[in-house]
Amino acid sequence: MSALSVLLVGIIARGTSIVYDWRTLILGMITVFFITSAGNTINDYYDRESDKINHPERPIPAGKITPVNAVVYSLILFAIGTVSAYFISTCALLIASYAIFILLLYESSLKYEGFSGNISVSILVGMLFIFGGAIFGNMYLMVVFSIMAFFANLGREIIKDVEDIAGDINRKTLPKRVGKYRAEINAMLFIIAGIALSPLPYFIFSFSVYYMAAVLISDGIFIYGMFIQFKSPHKGQKYIKYGMIVGLLAYLIGGLT
Repeated sequence: MSALSVLLVGIIARGTSIVYDWRTLILGMITVFFITSAGNTINDYYDRESDKINHPERPIPAGKITPVNAVVYSLILFAIGTVSAYFISTCALLIASYAIFILLLYESSLKYEGFSGNISVSILVGMLFIFGGAIFGNMYLMVVFSIMAFFANLGREIIKDVEDIAGDINRKTLPKRVGKYRAEINAMLFIIAGIALSPLPYFIFSFSVYYMAAVLISDGIFIYGMFIQFKSPHKGQKYIKYGMIVGLLAYLIGGLT
């Protein structure tokens, strides 16, 4: 899925002409594929103790791979992704290296800090567009999409923490720090910030009216999700996710029309 998202970002940046730059496209997909794989592997390493209870079927608690071998495997995957980024450009290599740094920092410490973890995950989501802008061009447009994705994901992450407040006994989440209601208000403000930016590709970057029509549907879903979260955080975060999916389709429509 991460690799396919690079294709999506390429179409947003360049439209159908992206197929002619197949070398950059393939290397970009390889980079994201292997770095994401490495991140998933190192996540299993750091969660190995809790997974004995929550997910005993996963490779480490199931005894299919040792913790040491999991670390070695993740390092190999990180190396492949980094080398692939090197063959794209220096800028791509720097972005990939920064993403790896944020990922490792999140797994080792930030995910236990709640809001700091929310921010780091949202940065990684937004960085996909920055990476696409670096390798495919059209950086200004990709920065706008990156910021929109950051705010939408950050709002959803907070709502998910509200949903899980009873079970987060080892995490200092925002709802536990400031209370459920104030956390929900913060989530709403971040989502509103993302919605406020959504018309910019139409007004500034000459995206078609079809983009505007599609993104308004996405915005409507976001608005519904951020209000329903007060009654049901579970439904709220699910609708925010649906809004993000429709938003990606709107971006794709904008790139093709």
